[in-house]
Amino acid sequence: MNAPGAQVMSGRSWAILIALSVLWGGSFFFIGVAVHSVRPLTLVLLRVTIAAAALWLLLGLRGQKLPLPPGALLAFVILALLNNILPFGLFAWAQARIPSGLASILNATTPIWGVIVAHIFTRDERMTPGKIAGVLLGFGGVAVMMGVDVFGRLGAELLAQLACLVATLSYAFAGVYARRFRAMGIDPVAVSTGQLTASAILVLPLVLLFEQPWLAAAPTSGAWASIVALALFSTALAYILYFQLLATAGATNSLLVTFLIPITAILLGSLVLGEALEPRHFAGMALIGAGLAAIDGRLLRTLRRLP
Repeated sequence: MNAPGAQVMSGRSWAILIALSVLWGGSFFFIGVAVHSVRPLTLVLLRVTIAAAALWLLLGLRGQKLPLPPGALLAFVILALLNNILPFGLFAWAQARIPSGLASILNATTPIWGVIVAHIFTRDERMTPGKIAGVLLGFGGVAVMMGVDVFGRLGAELLAQLACLVATLSYAFAGVYARRFRAMGIDPVAVSTGQLTASAILVLPLVLLFEQPWLAAAPTSGAWASIVALALFSTALAYILYFQLLATAGATNSLLVTFLIPITAILLGSLVLGEALEPRHFAGMALIGAGLAAIDGRLLRTLRRLP
């Protein structure tokens, strides 16, 4: 396990966190486009298969083999279930029924589960008043940013919303479980390759049994573009960065990316689609920033040192 001091976020860790927020923020858009042409499990299969193929190519170019120390195969399977198959499938199913914006705000509950799961299952990521306050501030910021109109939909499509919440709980367990790969000496590229390969193998029979994609209409060109972008950028590249962050900053800090994803969505909407930013967006960003600072702890320690 990481030493307690290793859980403080460095400047490099913050840069990776911001990059992840862009990559995973875009995933909600890509899923929203693709899910209307491709059924949920088929989308998961295409996503993880393309991403795994890209990572195997990367391993080959690096002259690297997939390390398999004792226990690694089972660990890859468990991580695939927790980090890919269950949450990817649930979000894809849910986004066919609820807006992507609502899915992204429900996704932002991941750090709340993460603090709880890490507190129960680790020794060096225990709950502190700062972490609890930071999580509450961050979630409040997401709520302010998305606005009360989003929460007006909370009574509709309850099963889809519950599916998103189960997915975020699964992500939290995955974040804690994945810490073991550092002790095994498996680097982030290899961890990403192993879990995505296991995901593709596990989900293939489910697709053949339940969805029979050869009977469905071919995906549109826009859906294919979204699937490829989802696989290469929001999955393959994102997981390499995520496991690097997890190894240096810990499970709780790594899950903070879910607070930044709605910010990314709003900023991309403003820059790419010309959508106007409202005062509540800036207020939400401020609350999220305060929450991140509270969980990181450095700002509070700096204030305490002031005369």
